[in-house]
Amino acid sequence: MKTAKRLANSGMDASFRKAMLRNLAMSLVIEEKIKTTITRAKALAPFVDKLINIGKGKDKLHVIRELNRLVNHESCSKKIIEELANKYSDRTSGYTRITKAGFRAGDNASMVYIELV
Repeated sequence: MKTAKRLANSGMDASFRKAMLRNLAMSLVIEEKIKTTITRAKALAPFVDKLINIGKGKDKLHVIRELNRLVNHESCSKKIIEELANKYSDRTSGYTRITKAGFRAGDNASMVYIELV
């Protein structure tokens, strides 16, 4: 049975979607809390979960290569490996929390805060 992907029909092509998720993930990892639309936050949460789970790997060289393939930002990769992997060593998933933040003034889009737990 086919199921719809989260951002499949949101009016953006694949390269823009990948770049957007990459940039949002880097901002979330570095800042630990960002404000974005609810659709983008719901797409970002599993992507960040995958990054942190990759960062928990045993083979550090492979972990660095995988994170650079997905994020390609040195300080972001370093923070995932050194800080977040140790912080979430007892968790298997659920590293993010989404809380509502009202509506955007210009177009009344539903805004949320997504943060690392």
